[in-house]
Amino acid sequence: MLPLDAHTDADIVHSWVSEERAVFWGMNGLTRDQVAEIYAHMATLDTHHAYLVTRDDEPAALLQTYEPEADRVSECYDVQPGDLGIHLLLAPAGPEGPRHGWSAALISVFAAYTLLGLDRQRIVVDPDVRNEKAITRLLAQGFEKGPQVVLPEIDLPDVYLPEKQAQLAFLRREVAFPG
Repeated sequence: MLPLDAHTDADIVHSWVSEERAVFWGMNGLTRDQVAEIYAHMATLDTHHAYLVTRDDEPAALLQTYEPEADRVSECYDVQPGDLGIHLLLAPAGPEGPRHGWSAALISVFAAYTLLGLDRQRIVVDPDVRNEKAITRLLAQGFEKGPQVVLPEIDLPDVYLPEKQAQLAFLRREVAFPG
């Protein structure tokens, strides 16, 4: 896992977020330069971080972490000390096809990284309510379903995010790593 380089990694990230399967990521229709600008802006923040995850030296996923109190999600739930938000986008399946168990393995690794490595108490996720596949996967991995919320639109000079219908879910450290 390496910090995302907004400009060097823009081609690969743009190719991923432009696919129909990534419609819930909210970047369909953006140009490569617009994607690079978004991640360049994120790199200036102390509260939001993006990482390119590799497998066998090949790009495999995009992980974003964020402090919920510095994000629009904070308007939708009671942020607790030790919370950390994550967003995860998997690379498309390669020529060998889908990797059985890959999503589950990645979520487990990221749970260990955030809850143990970063010493956090709880992960919060906010997938689009229509992304049933992601929600099902998260619940199967021990996330507890929270409320459905409306993440408010953000329209700033450097950032635009449309309103989003989201399903909150939480993974507590004691659930992911009992004992």
